[in-house]
Amino acid sequence: MKRAYLDNAASTPIRNEVVKVMINTLKCSLGNPSSVQHSYGREARSIIEESRICIAKNIQASPSEIIFTSGGTEANNLVLRSSILDLGIRHILTSQLEHPSVLQTILDLSIRYKITVDFISIHEKGILDFNNMEEILKKNIYKKTLVSLMYANNEIGNLLEIDKVFFLCKKYNAYFHSDTIQVIGNFPINMEKLSFDFATASAHKFYGPKGIGFAFIRNNILKKMRPFMTGGYQEYSIRSGTENIHGIAGLSEALRLSYFDFTSHIKKMQNLKSYCISELKKIIPNIIFNGLSYDLDKSIPSILNFLYPTKKKDYLLYFHLDLMGVAVSEGSSCNSKKKSHVIQSITDINLLNQTMPIRISFGIFNEKKDIDLLIESLQRIQRIRK
Repeated sequence: MKRAYLDNAASTPIRNEVVKVMINTLKCSLGNPSSVQHSYGREARSIIEESRICIAKNIQASPSEIIFTSGGTEANNLVLRSSILDLGIRHILTSQLEHPSVLQTILDLSIRYKITVDFISIHEKGILDFNNMEEILKKNIYKKTLVSLMYANNEIGNLLEIDKVFFLCKKYNAYFHSDTIQVIGNFPINMEKLSFDFATASAHKFYGPKGIGFAFIRNNILKKMRPFMTGGYQEYSIRSGTENIHGIAGLSEALRLSYFDFTSHIKKMQNLKSYCISELKKIIPNIIFNGLSYDLDKSIPSILNFLYPTKKKDYLLYFHLDLMGVAVSEGSSCNSKKKSHVIQSITDINLLNQTMPIRISFGIFNEKKDIDLLIESLQRIQRIRK
């Protein structure tokens, strides 16, 4: 049976080159990287530090600004929780469109530490209201504030108007954390030119292994932070515990390969996205795309989200597509037990009752034939329903 994997925003296939690096590391690196008294430990340590240097070089950061974590969720938790405990943050400004690892953590922090939280108003298509953002920042000018906004939305693909956020954060002396998990490894990013205080990444979003990621934290801020996880002195004493050496090596290699041929990868995904939009319009009259995912200039190339019309809620739609060999999703895999909070935030309830959201996310291993299989499968479902 023909198959098409179109859920790359949830997790990407791991590259063969990355697998080889990880296997070689598992076979040859037997020492504990903290056991620097002998060559086995020093060899393990050198793998970690060389990986850190490689990662920093690719995103134009300092190696000392890279803290390895178990993935994006832990990285977001590290940033948010440490901001409250170590930087004295008393107010958080975010949006209802963020990933659950941000929204649920902020909710927990607001309860535990009595932190005030504000949500920026959202215009149609998931566009943030920057006038409202400035009003909130001005109102809380005497509180230490952290702004937490996703660079590229993991469900609707909207790219944040990052320069506007940088300007407002600087104007009102607020820290800025961005969940860049859909961006790093998939889209150009330069930490020297961009005014992030914190950013987060996860290897399995850019053809690396699961269970490894990192937090980017500016050096001037990192100096103020105490251990997030205690019990050792690893990761500049921020995160204790023996490092995931083969995971770190795999992350580094995956990021290096992603940045090696960025231009052609982005062009390929833009072409796939344009083709998919064109083909969907042919089979679904008056199709409604969610957010700005249809706009190649205002969304990340890898994500397209639309409302599939149904006479009644068809919760087996994704299952039917899977039986036909097509893997897509409704939205965030980390929120799979609930309906998409992002789509609910930007879509009229009456429209939601007549449609089902479908997120298609492209990767570098996809081809036009995968889009053709998706279109053919949707047409089959349409014929069955008539």
